[in-house]
Amino acid sequence: MDHDARVAIVTGGGQGIGKGIARHFLQCGMKVVVAEIDVEAGEETEAEYSALGRIRFVQCDVADEAMVKKTVARTIDEFGRIDVLINNAGIATAVSGPPEKLNIETWNRVLAVNLTGPFLCAKHAAPHLRERKGSIVNIASTRALMSEPNTEAYAASKGGIVALTHALAMSLAPEIRVNCISPGWIEVSEWKKPSRAHKAELTKADQEQQPVGRVGSPEDIAVLALFLCSSEASYITGANYVVDGGMTRKMIYR
Repeated sequence: MDHDARVAIVTGGGQGIGKGIARHFLQCGMKVVVAEIDVEAGEETEAEYSALGRIRFVQCDVADEAMVKKTVARTIDEFGRIDVLINNAGIATAVSGPPEKLNIETWNRVLAVNLTGPFLCAKHAAPHLRERKGSIVNIASTRALMSEPNTEAYAASKGGIVALTHALAMSLAPEIRVNCISPGWIEVSEWKKPSRAHKAELTKADQEQQPVGRVGSPEDIAVLALFLCSSEASYITGANYVVDGGMTRKMIYR
C-alpha cells in the first residue's frame, strides 16, 4: 500500500515501542507527529529521524485534555489531516506494591495516562480520522490477560484498553476502524532516550523461554500496527492481537 501523504500521531513516540512505530511509519512514507511528554526524548527522536521523512515532536501529557486538543490542532495546522492514531503512551512500571499499600494517587495516575489518555486522544482525533476513513491502534499488553503479583493498576489499565478498543470500534464505525495490540516481552533498552539507553542484557534462558526462541523487539509491533492501519486490513475492527512469541499460550508446570 502507498502510505505517502498519510499522517499518523504516535503517542509516547519518543521512546520504546512508540519510537519503533514512528520509525517504521516514516520508512514506509508516512508523516509522523510524535506526541511525547518527555522533551528530551521527543526532541532527540525528531532530530534522529528527520532524515527519514517529515516528523514533528509535540509535547503532550495524554492525561491532560487541553494538551491533547493542542496536539491534534498542531497536527492539523502542520499537515492538514490525520489518518492514523497510535495510542501507545503509558506508564510502563508494572509492579506497584501490594494492593493494601497502593496509594490512590498512583492508581489514579496510571489509569489517567494508560486508559483515559487513549480515550481523550480518540475523542479529539475522531472528527479528523472520520474525514479520512482512518484507523486507531491502541497498544495494550499481555498483562490485560495475565499477571504477576502486585500489578493491579497497570493490569486494570491495560485490560481497560482492550475493552475501550471494542467500544470505540462500535461507536466510530463504519468510518473509523479501531484495533488493539497486546505486546508481550518487548525489549526496549536500546530504544530509550540517550541518557537512559543501554545495551540489553538478555540471557540464553530469557530467549529460550519464548516459544519462538527470542525476546520481541519494537519492530515486531510496528509491522502489525502498520498493517492494521492499511487498506489490507479494511475488514478488521474491534480486534485485539496478542504479540508475545507465544508466551500466553505456554503451559508451565512447577
